Amino acid sequence: MLALVSVAAARSLDEDLPPLCAALQARGVAFEIVDWDDPSIDWAHFVAALVRSTWDYIDRIDEFRAWIARVSAQTRLINPAAVLNWNTHKGYLLELAARGVPIVPTLLLRPGAEPKLLETEDIVVKPAVGAGSRDARRFHTDPSGAAAHAAALLARGRDVLIQPYLARVDQAGETALMYFAGRYSHAIRKGPLLAPNNDATAALFAPERILARQPGTDEFALAEQVIAALPFAMPLYARIDVLRDEHGAPVLLELELTEPSLFFNYADGSAARFVDALLGDIDFHLRPTEKKFLVRPID
Repeated sequence: MLALVSVAAARSLDEDLPPLCAALQARGVAFEIVDWDDPSIDWAHFVAALVRSTWDYIDRIDEFRAWIARVSAQTRLINPAAVLNWNTHKGYLLELAARGVPIVPTLLLRPGAEPKLLETEDIVVKPAVGAGSRDARRFHTDPSGAAAHAAALLARGRDVLIQPYLARVDQAGETALMYFAGRYSHAIRKGPLLAPNNDATAALFAPERILARQPGTDEFALAEQVIAALPFAMPLYARIDVLRDEHGAPVLLELELTEPSLFFNYADGSAARFVDALLGDIDFHLRPTEKKFLVRPID
C-alpha cells in the first residue's frame, strides 16, 4: 500500500489529490491519504510514503526533519530524505548558482546578521524555509519596510532571502515545468503573486492564477541545466519555477522537490504519467511485508 502524505489543514486544498487518486485506482494501486504528523500511523505498513501536501512544515521544520528521518528508516520515502532535507532550505539556490545555474539574484541572511538589501527599488524578502508565499513580501521604494521585515524574520530565528523583484513577471508570468522521473510532463503559467507593499498571506498558500503553458526553448534548456546540476540523482518528481530577468533570459526562481503542487488538472494525462513513473520504480501490488524485495535502492 502507498501512503499519500498530507496534513489535515491541506487535504481539502490539494487539487492534485483527486486526479492522483483516480490515476492510482485505475492502475490498481492501493493507497491511503495520511497526515504526516499523525502519531498513530505505522509507517512500516506502507511500501512507500509519497510526500504531497505537507504544507504546514515550514512552521515546524525541526519536527518535519525528525519525521523525515523516522519515516525513511521504516519505508521508502519519496522523494528521498537526502532530497527533502536539501530542498526544504532555499539556500540550495546559491549552491546551484555556484554550479553555473542562472538564478534570481539572491542574498542569504542568517539570524544575528544585520539586514542587508540589494541595490534595487523593488525588493522581495522571504524566509529561506517557506512555501506558498507565506511571509514573502515585496517592497517597492520602501527599503526601511524591507529591512524591518527581514529583521523581524531574523529575530524569529529564520534564515532570510533577499531578492530583486523581476518586473517581467507582471506581463510574462512565471513558468513552472513538471518533470517525472527525469522526463518533462507539462508546464503551467502562474500570474504575479506579490503586490507591492502588501502584507504577506496568512493562508497555507497565496491564491494563484494558473493557465497551461508551453515553455520556450530557452526555458527547457535552463530546466535541463538545473537537473544536471543536482547533487544527487534525479528524484521522482520535480517542479522547476522559472522567471525572466530584465534582459528576457530565464532564471531559476525555485526548485520544488518536497511538496509541490503538480497541477495535474491543467494537463490531460499528467496524473497517469506520474503514476507510470512511480510504478516504474516500485511495485505496489505485493504485500507490504515483502517490500524489501520490491523497492529498488535509492540512488
